[in-house]
This record gives sequence, C-alpha cells and structure tokens, in this order.
Amino acid sequence: MQFDEMTSKMADGNGFIAALDQSGGSTPKALKGYGIEEDAYSGDEEMFGLIHAMRSRIITSPCFTGEKVIGAILFERTMDGTVDGKPTPQALVERGVVPFIKIDKGLEDEANGVQLMKPMPELDALLTRAKALGVFGTKERSVINSANREGIAAVVKQQFEVGRQVLSHGMMPIIEPEVNIKSETRAECDQILLEETLKALDALPEGQQVMLKLSLPTKPGLFDPLVDHPKVLRVVALSGGFKRPEACIELAKNRGIIASFSRALLEDLRHQMSDDEFNRSLGGAINEIHAASTAKAHSPA
Repeated sequence: MQFDEMTSKMADGNGFIAALDQSGGSTPKALKGYGIEEDAYSGDEEMFGLIHAMRSRIITSPCFTGEKVIGAILFERTMDGTVDGKPTPQALVERGVVPFIKIDKGLEDEANGVQLMKPMPELDALLTRAKALGVFGTKERSVINSANREGIAAVVKQQFEVGRQVLSHGMMPIIEPEVNIKSETRAECDQILLEETLKALDALPEGQQVMLKLSLPTKPGLFDPLVDHPKVLRVVALSGGFKRPEACIELAKNRGIIASFSRALLEDLRHQMSDDEFNRSLGGAINEIHAASTAKAHSPA
C-alpha cells in the first residue's frame, strides 16, 4: 500500500485499529495479562523479547488481516523489530494492515486536572525513521482527569502542536486526549474536550487532516460533530479500562467511530494456549470488535 491507499483505507475501511503499543511502564502488566509473571524474565531485554513474541504471534495469526483489522499501532521497539524475518511495518502492510507508531514518552504529573505529554526532543528523528520504514502515522496520548477548561485547553493545544510536527513529516497523527472513564466529571470533560477540539480543528490549515482517538462519551453521539468534520480523517475510540463486552456496547452507540482497542482486544489471550486456541480466541475478539465498529446500534432519540 502507498500513502494514498493507506489514507483511503483509514477514511473508509470497514474495520478497526489494533493497539499493540504497550510501552516500558505497561509491559509487565501486559505480560501478566498474557500469563507471563515477572519472575519468568530478568531485565528489560528479556521482557521486551517476550512482548515482541506476543505481538508477532498476534500479527501472524490467520485472523489478523486487513479484512477486519485495518490498522495497528506499534511501540517503537516493535516497529524496529521483525516479524517472520521482515520489518514489522512491512509485515503489517503485506497483511493489508496500516502501521502506526506510538510516539509519546509518557505523561507529566497532573496539573489543572490533566496530564500533559512529556517532552519529545528526539521526535523529528523518530518520525524520519518511521516514515522510512513505511509507517503511515502516529499516536500520542494525554490524559484528562477532571473538568478543568484551562487544563483541557492545554492538552488540546499540545496535542495539535505535536500533530502539526507529525504532518510536516508527511505522516498522519492520531491525536489522543483520553478522558479518564473513572472521572467524577466525565460528562463535563467530554463536552469541554469537544468544544476545544472543534476550535483546534477549525484552526488547522485547509487541506490538512488528523485522526482522533477518544474515550467513549457518556452521551452517545456527542462526538458526531468530530466524525463529520472535514479536517478529521477518522475518529477511533479507546476502551479506556472497559472490558470488551461493555466497550463494544458503548462503541456501537456512536456512529462513525471505530475501535482502537488494546486491553479489550487482548484480554482473553494467554501464552499457554495452543496455536488453535490462541487463533480462535483472537478471532472471536476481532469479530466482536469489528461488529461494534461497523454495525451500529440506533442512537436513542
């Protein structure tokens, strides 16, 4: 796939994005969920080797194809690794899956009810390398914990600044201002985020587009103006801590939004499974998430 083909697949593809981007801090938890305890490895190299083996097993599964999984978000080390002897982005593209790279380096401490992204001084070099490997776009995450307009505006401002840097490299940014689903002011957070994001989108130069990755809103359909915005290529949703059944129910209530799930995709997979068991479990999860991304429930009047 060339860049234009990837753009078309992201705009109109009938499927969802798999988030395979757990990074250093979240890797032990991801491995534990996969059935590998921390005493099974020593040091970062062994840990990252095990998580790469898990991701390779997912990517090479017969059910993991561009028919239902239209994109995949990679951790930097996964991007730099190989699957079946090929660079991981190339292995994905050959399966019809559009590759993305997680670029944020974690979160700052909370201030004004939000957590901004840490500085990314080496971002230009990473983007140059990713582009050369055939990566289509990026994903960068901030977190909103409470309905503080100043804080939420700062999150959106930083996200779009990074997004413009990504666009300058000829890549597609997925802007991810995650609203904490446990926030006591979640509905207010959703509304303020919608307003601030619409302002930032309107300020983008004509002809530029971004993607958005958002927590599922408390009010179904709230993000319809973002789905319909000409400067948004696609809106995707994170599971945000919901188990897969609940995440899929909430997703199906929101038209035009597809999944970009991580935990909700991988939650039933175990290292100890036979290949048949693994492929059957992954295939079931893919089918369930695909259905919620493409067959929408009727929104309440």
